[in-house]
Amino acid sequence: MSVVVVGLGNAYRGDDAVGLAVAAAVRARVGSEVSVIPCEEEPSRLLDAWSGSAAAVIVDAVVSGAEPGTIHRLDASEEPIPAGTLRSSTHAFSLGETIEIARALGRLPRRVLVYGIEAADVAAGEQLSPAVAGAVDRVADAIVHDLERLTSEEIPCTSER
Repeated sequence: MSVVVVGLGNAYRGDDAVGLAVAAAVRARVGSEVSVIPCEEEPSRLLDAWSGSAAAVIVDAVVSGAEPGTIHRLDASEEPIPAGTLRSSTHAFSLGETIEIARALGRLPRRVLVYGIEAADVAAGEQLSPAVAGAVDRVADAIVHDLERLTSEEIPCTSER
């Protein structure tokens, strides 16, 4: 199964860079076995990034009101992400909207897993907050595990701290 991992974010907006950091950590773990794409553009670019892939794993910073560093994992393959669950931190066009447009256009991969990491600070700056930085390796490890079992079993949706 062709799988793409996309880390969304802005390297100059503090915790908004967490998707990029996770993408780099996943790439270090899987090498060239899986396509790993850092995306500093609007989530609408995902339609091109996951084109031709049977599965996609997307990572982004979110602001939902949970504690900073909280990891949310959702399966958007069959149903929309509930409104307000993973509000995008700094993107004008939300990840949820992008997924639903792709679904409507028939351009959504068969499996779509979304990891949202609760941001503490998305103001201008180049460093992740400690709570968010602490989630990077845990999410990368979880994604590697999900990649191993993506085709063989259900992947539960969870939130954890």
